[in-house]
Amino acid sequence: MAKTLGLHILADLYGVKAERIDSAEDIRNLLETAVKVAGLTKISSHYYQFQPHGATGVVLLSESHISIHTWPEHELATVDVYTCGDTSKAYRAMEFIVNSLEPRRVDKQIHERGLVGEKEQSEEFRSILMLSAQS
Repeated sequence: MAKTLGLHILADLYGVKAERIDSAEDIRNLLETAVKVAGLTKISSHYYQFQPHGATGVVLLSESHISIHTWPEHELATVDVYTCGDTSKAYRAMEFIVNSLEPRRVDKQIHERGLVGEKEQSEEFRSILMLSAQS
């Protein structure tokens, strides 16, 4: 039976109060806590403070990564949570981030990544993939 190896959640958070996403230190606290709440395994992290506004951060996980980029002047944060293994951890991390930032609107995409399994890529399936890639 075919299965996927990872879950990738992308979210654009609109209407986030600027003071919640302007500081690299606040972003650090947010992502580091999300990692703990979700039960993920941190390998390393890096954060950067933009001038005059905004911050970005990424946490490298043994399961993959979590990242955020912010535009406080537009009350916008974009978040990326990608994990392999237990998909509930990706959902928990994203839920924590969204609940912490309290956006007025969230546009979210969820992608299953890395389809593997017993001959799931039949000739028909491969043809579909090739056509999609060429479009």
